[in-house]
Amino acid sequence: MQKPKWVIEKEQAKRVSAAETIWLFGIHAVRDALENPDRKRLRLVVTRNAADRLSEAIAASGMEPEIADPRRFPVPLDPGSVHQGAALEVKALDWGPVDQVCVPAAGVPLVVVLDRVTDPHNVGAILRSAEVFGACAVVTTARSAAPETGALAKTASGALERQPYLRVKNLANAMEELRSMGYLLLGLDGTADIDIEPALDGYSGRPVALVMGAEGPGLREKTKDTCDRLVKIPFGSDFGSLNVSNAAAVGLYATRRAIGW
Repeated sequence: MQKPKWVIEKEQAKRVSAAETIWLFGIHAVRDALENPDRKRLRLVVTRNAADRLSEAIAASGMEPEIADPRRFPVPLDPGSVHQGAALEVKALDWGPVDQVCVPAAGVPLVVVLDRVTDPHNVGAILRSAEVFGACAVVTTARSAAPETGALAKTASGALERQPYLRVKNLANAMEELRSMGYLLLGLDGTADIDIEPALDGYSGRPVALVMGAEGPGLREKTKDTCDRLVKIPFGSDFGSLNVSNAAAVGLYATRRAIGW
């Protein structure tokens, strides 16, 4: 009996996904990936200078590097990529599902949820801030979101190897799952009528998910409706705005202050 078309397409997509690899580049991103035991590493290309700088990480990883001429670096990177003489081909990380990664625990009752944030530099910066402020994960969609790339990893400056980056099929369902785990869902929206810190009065110790949208369009209506409350960052003037990565850093800081962690 012939398989239905949708089954064949699903199987093909799964095979394509399994075959996909990512090139990480830059000294920091490559070093942290070499030191991550959960990262599946395939090929390491370095210049002599980069090999010297990464010598300890290379030795610990057990990989045999390919030494390349810096003038003819044999890696398929975008021309503008600042690789610093180091590139590592890897498989994407699999952190696991939301209900396992985001279980509230002492010191990390905080999650960042991203709605259609597609710029890898913004997401990389958010991952870095999430790690600094003790978030247990950054959650976004499998589609219409920044995938794991070399540019994202370089901006994250190693945080991609340590900060769970979960990409889910349906963001609203993932948010409902967080709510069922005890999270308070706060959507950042410039038109909200209350600032982050006052909105958290009386919620000391409760897990919080900060939900952020793309610059310009902001949160989708479905995402807004799924939030428990919309909040804003207070500004000192009526002019200018923060980009989403800066807003995430400020939001994480304000949340930690309000909750008293």
